[in-house]
Amino acid sequence: MWVHWHTMVNTASKEIMTINNSRPAAGSTPTDLQPEEIQGVIDRILAKEDAAAAKQSVNPAGGYRGQAQALSSQAAEHSDYDGDQQDLADRRALRRVAGLSTELEDVTEVEYRQLRLERVVLAGLWTEGTAADAENSLRELAALAETAGSEVLDGMIQRRLKPDPGTFLGSGKAQELKDVVMATGADTVIVDSELSPSQRRGLEDIVKVKVIDRTALILDIFAQHAKSREGKAQVELAQLEYLLPRLRGWGESMSRQAGGQVGSAGAGMGSRGPGETKIELDRRKIRTRMAKLRREIAGMKPARETKRANRQRNEIPSVAIAGYTNAGKSSLLNRLTDAGVLVENALFATLDPTIRRAETPDGLGYTLADTVGFVRSLPTQLVEAFRSTLEEVADADLVLHVVDASHPDPEGQIAAVRSVLADVDARRIPEIIVLNKADAADPFVIERLRQREARTVVVSARTGRGIDELLQAISEGIPRPGVELELLVPYDRGDVVSRLHSQDAEILQLDHEESGTRIRVKVRDSLAPELEPFLSHA
Repeated sequence: MWVHWHTMVNTASKEIMTINNSRPAAGSTPTDLQPEEIQGVIDRILAKEDAAAAKQSVNPAGGYRGQAQALSSQAAEHSDYDGDQQDLADRRALRRVAGLSTELEDVTEVEYRQLRLERVVLAGLWTEGTAADAENSLRELAALAETAGSEVLDGMIQRRLKPDPGTFLGSGKAQELKDVVMATGADTVIVDSELSPSQRRGLEDIVKVKVIDRTALILDIFAQHAKSREGKAQVELAQLEYLLPRLRGWGESMSRQAGGQVGSAGAGMGSRGPGETKIELDRRKIRTRMAKLRREIAGMKPARETKRANRQRNEIPSVAIAGYTNAGKSSLLNRLTDAGVLVENALFATLDPTIRRAETPDGLGYTLADTVGFVRSLPTQLVEAFRSTLEEVADADLVLHVVDASHPDPEGQIAAVRSVLADVDARRIPEIIVLNKADAADPFVIERLRQREARTVVVSARTGRGIDELLQAISEGIPRPGVELELLVPYDRGDVVSRLHSQDAEILQLDHEESGTRIRVKVRDSLAPELEPFLSHA
């Protein structure tokens, strides 16, 4: 620390001497400098220090490690509203562990062994936007890789106008990537884009280790986190759709039955015939499995539609919580409803939708639905497979668009979420931008977002800041009963009063008189005809 300060003092002295030497008047000394000149020297030195620190923070030699935590709030992961989080222990029990070998020392370890983290190197392509955008994208890829169970060792970005059709990065950069893989001892390369089958093969042939792309990585995370029967079926369908055009085989494994000419090569009797290659057999099995999964998912859809129809028949307003992955949607649901759903500082922690009932401050009931998070370049296979789940957003009366205000690029997250909402026909629904993690965000960033968006609420699901303001915004945003009636309900018809309390009705005034209960209430249009016998004419 003292050496660093001594260096800064020497730098300041040199700059002051340079200013003095450049002056035409002779005999000036450092003490002749004006205060504003001295302040200018200090500002320039501090600016250089900040630039050096920023450069060091994005150093490819290790600047992408620990991004799962770095991309989110540094605050504590859970609050008292998140409940016991018992599912979290089950999920983490099967995680890979750094530094452990996959080799067994004793056969008795086979049931309890833990696999070590995969060691990965990241590779991205910068084709448009700024360098900061490319860096943010690669940092997000690092966070995805860590969530999937890997250790990020290094990362590189290639500047190209368009991807190379053979190796995606270009032969020169691919060779450089091979050198990085060998130097770090990595066993996997993850590319920050979707690779064509030929690009993946071409890159693997050069780097000599496994190569996966961004889509395969996201699908892997979904496969780890899917818990419900429908969620598992949706993930499997998306994986098979991704796998189908990427099947490959080698040598004799390609053929299940040899052709007629192969018999003379030693295959022998029973092997001659037209044959069916193994890859054709695999494709047929995959298509059969995909058809079965689509039927299963379609069979699960009526149950959700029936529940949704019941809510619509009772005219209960619905509010959907949508947003970028790890923006704090589940934490917000727990804060608003004490739902106790799983909360984890990881990308795509929530896959299965959760619906809870809530009430406005004045007692009007509505439902809150927590949905799967979105991400840049969300694979089309996932959008299609999870379309039945995303319908919760499309059928909502109000969308709470949760944004991580502490993220380096919140505007990019908002644009990515709105792109997916447009794919499921949900852009027409009224939207409230909820700027979450305000306790860890830059106040200037929050103000910038509030200036850009029409309806915003600043909250912190962890500390509870802004929750009352959000509840008021929800109360004003959901459709409310519009027919005002004054009723006189006899005391022997307590079922009507109970229904008004439990139904989607807004009770304005309630008095107990000698002849019955006088109620001034606002109800939906569909309920008004049923209440005509109790209208008060006083």
